Amino acid sequence: MMLEPLLIAELAVLGLGSGFLAGLLGIGGGMLMVPFITIILGQRGVAPDLAVKMAIATSMATILFTSVSSVRAHHRRGAVRWDLVKGLAPGIALGGAIASLGVFALLKGAWLALFFAGFVGFSATQMFLHKQPKPTRQVPGTGGLFGAGGVIGFLSGLVGAGGGFVSVPFMTWCNVAIHNAVATSAALGFPIALANVAGYAISGQGLQDLPPYSLGYIWLPALVVIASCSVLMAPQGARAAHGLPVKPLKRVFASVLYLLASYMLWRGLSA
Repeated sequence: MMLEPLLIAELAVLGLGSGFLAGLLGIGGGMLMVPFITIILGQRGVAPDLAVKMAIATSMATILFTSVSSVRAHHRRGAVRWDLVKGLAPGIALGGAIASLGVFALLKGAWLALFFAGFVGFSATQMFLHKQPKPTRQVPGTGGLFGAGGVIGFLSGLVGAGGGFVSVPFMTWCNVAIHNAVATSAALGFPIALANVAGYAISGQGLQDLPPYSLGYIWLPALVVIASCSVLMAPQGARAAHGLPVKPLKRVFASVLYLLASYMLWRGLSA
């Protein structure tokens, strides 16, 4: 499977767009990458079920690079809540390992996709309407953060996203300022990706009909091109995020969540 110039251009545009979204909204760009990588692999003869799984795994692998670029820009502005990163990361690692090492290879995604559509749509509506959490609500303690991290890591591993679609609404629900939530979500992208990518590489070993240059479920040519471009745009997205007031930023994030919900609804209904 050679990388012709048109394919390189397509992957580069995808990397630029997903990198900007990662910096702007604290998401890994999975909802943008997964459908396009699925289409690209399908056009090159990869079976539909395998193409979806490889798109999810490859999308997650790019977050390893995008999150580092994005979080450096946010950290320079003092926006990352490292106390929350420390509290959520252990649960994220466990949840991601469970998803990518076992459930990912076995699960039929139709009902899960429909559940995601409803959950993400509800979260988007809450943010779009600028619902304010109770003033007394606080970030949970160590056990609560571990549990929340487990859910974030597990769900992220099943859809190939960096977790921002769960972690940002969770943190804003706990009265964390939206700019801090976005920045902290970007920092969480690295442990999410690390745990899941290891699982994808291991659980995909020995599969038949993998395209050339694959590491388990991960398609390395797409990873290289997309990651190279996304790291250039992530700091630009982070810069744009800190220049926007809270309400429009929430509505931008809600709009992206609606797109993700629509895509997951389509996947569920068409499966």
